[in-house]
Amino acid sequence: MIKVANAPCSWGALEFELEGKSLGYQQVLAEMAETGYAGTELGDWGFMPTDPQQLRQVLSEKKLELLGAFVPVALAKQETHDAGVKLALKTAKLMFDAGYKNAFIVLADENGSVEERTQNAGRITPKMGLSDAQWKTFAAGGEKVARAVNDQFGMRTVFHHHCGGYVETPDEVAKLMELTDPSLLGLCLDMGHYAFGGGDPVRALEKYDSRIWHVHFKDYSEQVGEEAKENGYDYFKSVEKGVFCELGKGSVDFKSIVEILNNRGYQDWIVVEQDVLPGMGNPKQCAANNRKFLKSLGL
Repeated sequence: MIKVANAPCSWGALEFELEGKSLGYQQVLAEMAETGYAGTELGDWGFMPTDPQQLRQVLSEKKLELLGAFVPVALAKQETHDAGVKLALKTAKLMFDAGYKNAFIVLADENGSVEERTQNAGRITPKMGLSDAQWKTFAAGGEKVARAVNDQFGMRTVFHHHCGGYVETPDEVAKLMELTDPSLLGLCLDMGHYAFGGGDPVRALEKYDSRIWHVHFKDYSEQVGEEAKENGYDYFKSVEKGVFCELGKGSVDFKSIVEILNNRGYQDWIVVEQDVLPGMGNPKQCAANNRKFLKSLGL
């Protein structure tokens, strides 16, 4: 049976330095549990308690499992790799010591840190991409993080492609998958980011099959995507305008996705994400609506 989780980013707790303040973790976890979710991701380091016993206690009180933690690293720069490994190991240790030994490190580029990629999210061209040498550095950094986490804690690492970072388009996702060891680094397929990046999430699900170890259910508004192109929105403006809409209100074919997962006997978690900026919208209501939509698909 597929299990359904949500994540702190749906309440505006993002990994970026942004104006505004997200809700505290106690309220986020309470609303997550109240709207029918059974698990969560950790959120940015420091959002939830960094003491393993305290972390275990607050999650247990809400009857929530911990599935993984987002770790951003500027992988195209070799000088950041050691610090990235250190952050990943610190994060993995927290989850391991709290008893969540099957949780993932969800590795990503340091999204939003490169102006050209941030300004052109959703409309990336090949000339904005990495050179061959940078690709090798990027892939080697991803494998270095994944190997360290696996060697020390026996935990797995998935790479999260993301708009506003160096791995956004279908071609860029394919390139990274080609350059990395499939037994070492998995893929976190995020339906909304894949669609915003110009791809078809259903085709990605079929193409990468066993490489997909973790799944994010996020929807994509084609209307806002077109507005972004017409008006030159950067990544954050697109999010503010609602490019990641409630599930079922965008272009992602979740009915087909659920059918594929069921036909494959997928028995793991899917994580609902509806990224919003701090203080934006009504996260609890959106979470409830998203859970209702998934129930209509049998989840």
